[in-house]
Order: sequence, then structure tokens, then C-alpha cells
Amino acid sequence: MIEHMFDRVNMRHDDGVQPGQDVESHLGTHLGTVRLRPLTARSAILSMLLGAHPPSATVSEVVAFARHVGINDSAVRAALTRMVGAGDLHRENGVYTLSDRLIDRQRRQDEAMQVPTGDWNGAWRVAAVIATGKDPATRLHLRRSMLGAHFGELREGVWMRPDNLAWSPAPEIADDLELLRARPDRNAVGLAHELFQPQRWAATGRDLLRLADRAPTPRERLTAFASIVRHLTHDPLLPEALLPEDWPGGALRRAYDAFRDEVAREWRGG
Repeated sequence: MIEHMFDRVNMRHDDGVQPGQDVESHLGTHLGTVRLRPLTARSAILSMLLGAHPPSATVSEVVAFARHVGINDSAVRAALTRMVGAGDLHRENGVYTLSDRLIDRQRRQDEAMQVPTGDWNGAWRVAAVIATGKDPATRLHLRRSMLGAHFGELREGVWMRPDNLAWSPAPEIADDLELLRARPDRNAVGLAHELFQPQRWAATGRDLLRLADRAPTPRERLTAFASIVRHLTHDPLLPEALLPEDWPGGALRRAYDAFRDEVAREWRGG
């Protein structure tokens, strides 16, 4: 079964996505705005488990998966040992499961596959940082929380986004923020561009689609799709009225969904 999981998925780029410009002929690692990270044993294991529900597998399943992306058994077993030691995985009765921290990462990935629906009334959410004297770790956590909630920073301590998402701050940062709704006088498209640079996100997304479509080996194909799902977690989730033309978000989600479902179907024996 597992030998079929990396057959090419019939990906449709019918969102108006246009190919970018090649800057290097070695499509497996570099195209346009994209330079893919090398696929290690650890990243292959994480890609497998982050895309699985439930996020667990036996050692034989992990080894079989890794073989088909060109990673040898000893590297996989060594990576599993290190990941258990580092708290990335739990091992019980020969089954490896993601840790709570990585299950939270899986949740964020799953959320990235959903897009907001419904009309946007033109309002923006503003979150102004009012806390002072916080230590660097606390400030960094707040910043990561706001970026994870798809806010952009207008200036230091002033975060904004269109009010098209259901969001409230986590309890540990709620007292550090003053929350407002606003209707800026300036052009909304220009403000979205300043905060999120959606054209840059779109260009990278189009290049990732091309890399996934042309990847010549299972290893390079998995590497491309791992990059696609990471890229989707940074989608600004803008209302349709603020999106540039040829937005590749839908094509990226369909391509990743098809790949993930095929892998799960073959791996789980469905």
C-alpha cells in the first residue's frame, strides 16, 4: 500500500495562479521565491504525524514511511530516540505519539486549512499593548501570540487586522492588551499591504505549488508539501475584498488536502 502514497496528485491550479519565473533549474530545492529546507529524518517523522489523526504510529509504520522518502532505518530509529528524549514524542507500547506541544502545532496547521467565510463589514480589530516593564520572554510570547492570530504590527505595540475572524486573546496576554474596533480613514487595501504584504505571500505560494507539481522524487515531494503547510500557517486570512488577484490560498489548500488524504488512506490501509 505505502508504495503508492507518493504517486502524483492531480492538482488543479485553477484559482488564476500563474507560474512565476525560474531562477534555478534544480526544481527539487529552489524556485523563484522558495528555497526548500533539506528533509531530515526528524522532519519526515513530524510531517507524517502532524498530518495524521490520531497523531501516532508504530515504529514499523514510521520506518516504512521513511524508506519511501529515501531515509534509512538507522537514521529513523536514532531520530525517534532523540525526539522522545527531547519531549517531541511520547512512546508507549511501541507506539509513538506527538507531545502536547506538537499537538498544539497540529491544531494550528488544521486551523490554517480553514478560511473565513461570510461578509466583512469594513471594521478592523486593534490590539494595543498597554503593559510595561515585562521581561523579554513575556514580550516575545505576546508577539508570537499576535502573529499566530494573524495580526500585523502597524507600529511597535499596535497590532491590527480586518475584523473577519473570531478571536479573543489568550488569558495570559489579555491584561496586556487594550482591544478596540476601528474603521481607518486610509485605503483598506493599502493598509492590508503594509501590514501583511499579501503579494509576497502569494508569490511564494505559487512557487510552492509549482515545486510540488514538478517534484521528481517522493523525498522532494514531501519536502514541498511540508513547506506548503508551513506557508499556510502564515496566511493572513484576509477578507476577499482585500486579496490580490490570483490569490493561491485555495489551490494550496486543495493540493495539501489531496496529498494528506492520500498518505493517510494508504498508510492506514483505507
